Amino acid sequence: MPRLQLLRLDHAPALLAFERENRAHFAASVPDRGDQYFDRFDERHASLLAEQAAGLCFFHVLVEDDGEIVGRVNLVDAADGSAELGYRIAERAAGRGLATAAVREVRVLAVAQYGLTGLRAVTTLDNPGSRAVLARTGFVPAGEIDLDGRPGLRLVCDLQAGPV
Repeated sequence: MPRLQLLRLDHAPALLAFERENRAHFAASVPDRGDQYFDRFDERHASLLAEQAAGLCFFHVLVEDDGEIVGRVNLVDAADGSAELGYRIAERAAGRGLATAAVREVRVLAVAQYGLTGLRAVTTLDNPGSRAVLARTGFVPAGEIDLDGRPGLRLVCDLQAGPV
């Protein structure tokens, strides 16, 4: 079972490989990161670590025993006790319950380590897997939104309600 780890500098090569290998898979459900993301990956990675060090975001990776990254679970824009949750799982690792387990673990960290009381998330209506993960981990719909021209949902999670 992969372990959830807070993002570190030495994760960069495995993280880049994860993003490259799964680019088409992710682009089917979320906007593509674009070529510049890959061309300037090292710079972007350093920027993420700086945001994390400042307590603005908390980036996590799901790491296999061999060091391969099979997922990400991020808490971004942390302010006023809340942050936005985002996650992605490698295509080859999907359907094994990794997203649900990782989001549950990040919920615990959000309270115990980061002092958060609530989380937000968004997903498209045509992404039933993501909607199911969010529902299983305590998120409830809070309104409809447009995500890059696709209908979506905004969801919230009250962390003070306890673990799920």
